[in-house]
Parts: sequence; C-alpha cells; structure tokens
Amino acid sequence: MDNRKATLERNTKETQIRLTLALDATGQTSDISTGLPFFDHMLNAFARHGHFALGLQVKGDLEVDAHHTMEDVGLALGQALKEGLGDKRGITRFGSALVPLDESLARVVIDLSGRPFLGWRAAFPQETAGGVSVRMFHEFFQGLVNAAGMTLHADLLFCEENHHGLEAMFKAFGRALRQAVDFDPCVGDAVPSTKGIL
Repeated sequence: MDNRKATLERNTKETQIRLTLALDATGQTSDISTGLPFFDHMLNAFARHGHFALGLQVKGDLEVDAHHTMEDVGLALGQALKEGLGDKRGITRFGSALVPLDESLARVVIDLSGRPFLGWRAAFPQETAGGVSVRMFHEFFQGLVNAAGMTLHADLLFCEENHHGLEAMFKAFGRALRQAVDFDPCVGDAVPSTKGIL
C-alpha cells in the first residue's frame, strides 16, 4: 500500500497537460512548467511541503489569459490524486495545517470524502500576484476539488502581501493533504467511513 502514483494526459483546444503524481515520494523532486512562473513556484511549494513528486508540463492559451491553464491544471491534479488514492483503504482521510509566512497566516482543512466542496475565504490586498489575477487561484482549487472529489476549506487569516499569502496557502495545502493521504495504523486495511466507501 505504498508507491501510489498516477500519470495522465489532458488535451483540449485550450490546454495540453502531461502530469505525473507520486503520493509516496520520499527523496523525489518535482519538475513543473506551466508557462506561469509564479504558479510554478506555488505548485513547487505545495509538492515540497507535502512530500509529493509532481511532474507537470503544460502548454496553454496564455495569449488569452491564465484561466484555462490554471483551471485545467487543477482538474488534472485532482484527477491524478483520485486515481493515485484508489479505493482509499487505510488512509487518514482528514488533514489540516496552519502555516505562517512572515506576516501571512493560512489554514487549510481537507476531507477526502468523495464529495467536492471548496470553502474559499481569502482576501488579498492586491489584485494580482506574479502577473496573474488572484481570482485564478480560486479557479485552480475549484477545479481540483471537483475532479478529486474532496472537501477543502482554505482560509487566509492574515495577509499584507499577495506572494506571502498565496505561498502560505499552498504550503498549508501540501501539509494538510500529506496528513490526509498518509496511512493510519488504526484504520488498517479498512476504508475510513461508516458507509464503507469514499
């Protein structure tokens, strides 16, 4: 019940995505190129602090804007997470993290419930980060929870600068997801649900 991986391609008229995700990636590194350097930085922070190996190559219609690229990366990452987890036997299921970055403080709480829901409570002092509208980060997470079938609450509790606020959120997301996908010895080989299925 280790070495959980998923590899997929997602091709539309707007984006072409190749993605690999290893959930049990001790010592492995990530290779991420979306065409949006700031988004790459955020995804690297997620992967590093969640101890995931993420391979991601994207060609998107950035001449239009960042929307399709960021939403479709969320959809692809969510699909890979769902595939990598399989029937979710033995996982912890829930995860939470409270992460500071200087003046910013972010909280992320996750339930790998099979039910998609995004609670997004984040106010940013500037409209953009790394040349991208901060609204696009909501679209990324919305695509992710829809495809993964997960509940995710993301709260930016304090933020004076967008880069710090978003980076704290992505680090908290990585750490919370690490908790949720880790195996719980009390669960054994069971599915952590009274329904018997997630």
